[in-house]
Amino acid sequence: MLSRRVLFAMRVIFFLCLLGGLFGCTSDRSQNISSSEPPSNAGLAPLVYQKLPHNILWLTNDTDPVFASDNAEKGGVIREAIMNFPMTFRVVGPDSNGSFRSAILDNQLALINIHPVSRRIIPELATHWAYAPDKKTMYFKLDPDARWSDGVPVTARDYLYTLTFMRSEHIVAPWYNDYYTREIESVTAFDDYTIAVKSTKAVPDLYLKLGISPTPEHFFKTLGEDFLSRFNWAVVPNTGAYQISDFKKGRFIRFSRKKQWWAKDRRYFKNRFNVDSVLFTVIRDFNMQWEYFKKGRLDTFGMVVPKFWHQKSNTPVINKGYVERICFFNDLAQPSRGMWLNLDRPVFEDIRVRQAFAHAMNMDKVIKQVLRGDYFRLPQAFYGYGEYTDYTIKAREYDISQVEALMKQAGWHRGPEGIWQKGAMRFSVIVTYYLEDHMPQLAVLKEDALKAGIDLELERLDPTAMFKKTLEKKHDVAWMGWSTGMRPSFWEGWHSDNAHKPQTNNITNTDDPELDKLIDRYRDSLDERERINLSGTIQNKIHDICAYVPSYMVPYVRVAYWRWMRLPKFHGTPVSDSLFDPFASDAGGLFWIDEHIRHQTLAVVNAGQVFAPVTIIDDKYKRKVRPE
Repeated sequence: MLSRRVLFAMRVIFFLCLLGGLFGCTSDRSQNISSSEPPSNAGLAPLVYQKLPHNILWLTNDTDPVFASDNAEKGGVIREAIMNFPMTFRVVGPDSNGSFRSAILDNQLALINIHPVSRRIIPELATHWAYAPDKKTMYFKLDPDARWSDGVPVTARDYLYTLTFMRSEHIVAPWYNDYYTREIESVTAFDDYTIAVKSTKAVPDLYLKLGISPTPEHFFKTLGEDFLSRFNWAVVPNTGAYQISDFKKGRFIRFSRKKQWWAKDRRYFKNRFNVDSVLFTVIRDFNMQWEYFKKGRLDTFGMVVPKFWHQKSNTPVINKGYVERICFFNDLAQPSRGMWLNLDRPVFEDIRVRQAFAHAMNMDKVIKQVLRGDYFRLPQAFYGYGEYTDYTIKAREYDISQVEALMKQAGWHRGPEGIWQKGAMRFSVIVTYYLEDHMPQLAVLKEDALKAGIDLELERLDPTAMFKKTLEKKHDVAWMGWSTGMRPSFWEGWHSDNAHKPQTNNITNTDDPELDKLIDRYRDSLDERERINLSGTIQNKIHDICAYVPSYMVPYVRVAYWRWMRLPKFHGTPVSDSLFDPFASDAGGLFWIDEHIRHQTLAVVNAGQVFAPVTIIDDKYKRKVRPE
């Protein structure tokens, strides 16, 4: 399987993240996953090893800067909230692409990773790597100390099995089936700890494509038609620092740190992943999470939403210094937040109507009035990818005169209530969203859209229901966003292969032959400069199709945290999208809990005393924020 941020970054739902009971378990609570007698690969068919080519130039990286703190302490529990219990603990197949998925994938390492500061390759499950002359193949030396969480060594057969698993029809995952057939040609074993991964074609940045993750064949053994139900709540062994140790459906999920984790003393993992356990409690209301946090029942609280940073922060626990705040600017590609139009809806068939819709969305007013000017208008869906982004593309501005002209050209007229009509069709669409705090933003859009003759009906669902409705393409307009990768990825969300069918990321049902050809060329290109040019052309084509209305971007992290939560002096890295992310192998797990400060803080709280309030603004990476 692929690691989340670094190498492949499947476009999982943003806002938003396999594990659960024992194998085949149907109860609501799991047991400890460890075993005194770890399983082995015994009984599996022996591998046939190939001869390793001569003159391979092995590379490694054990010299880049360490990005963890020597002051970090082990121990403690970080208490976090999730708004919904996941629909499954599988990371492939129906209902698996939810927000909690990231917590699962972040505990599954890949062959290699990318250093968060230098952006060079660093070891992960492989200690060394090499490139073949064909520019399609990479060789990897596996770390012989690497272990699955059940104690079984990670070997070459786990990578060969990744192809078998991801190509299987039984996992019901068309994206993975396609990727591991169309993009990955083969995995070859030369011995238990030496492999080659071959792409179907030469590509720029080959390392971003071939650093795949292993799949534990000894756990899955055989795949059949019962895969979805059989593994829906299964605890699958992983290679990262944490594993789910307990859960109760609808209530909580607990991850526990592996005390003897095989990589705990590796250069780029040392002094990281410090807390003993991570407890995710289901608290379905964001404002209720805030109340839990103020009472000390959660340890951190995200404050990107302006009302929390500017207004609700005026509260005793912050004013008395029990809770500290930080605003940390990062340098990341921006998630594609905004409004996603379903082009299978008759109202959106005409491109002029879609353009009018975009011109009727007063995003600038939302940013200025509701978001206090803290955010920035997002110009398009693929922003912040360096040369791969066309920075000349600008979002359509609110303009009623443009709406009037476009709608009249399309043969519409204003009805008795001022809403555009064409025959029996009225320009009224349902905007589906999930977060209560987005209601004020959508209320502004609704009010100003009405002035432009468009009626927005606002429909709030819980996150799971919204995501399911959107993936099943039953929405009119979805107010949401998608996460990012190292490079723009167009096929999943914009190719007709994924239109007019459920459980794909083309939630706009865009079906454009010209765009398909461009995306196919982009996927097949052997030349980096051509890919860069095609990326810009595709972005302009997507902008012209107007199935997506971008909203805003947030080039920073803002979070409140109880003062016993400690960060390194540098606070975070350029790619830190959460300073208190407990898992992510590229930049997570940098924080720790200081038990002495915890006891001190609670004593001061109980005595009615105070500390000096603390608010940190760290803008050392702000200069790298992409230009508008």
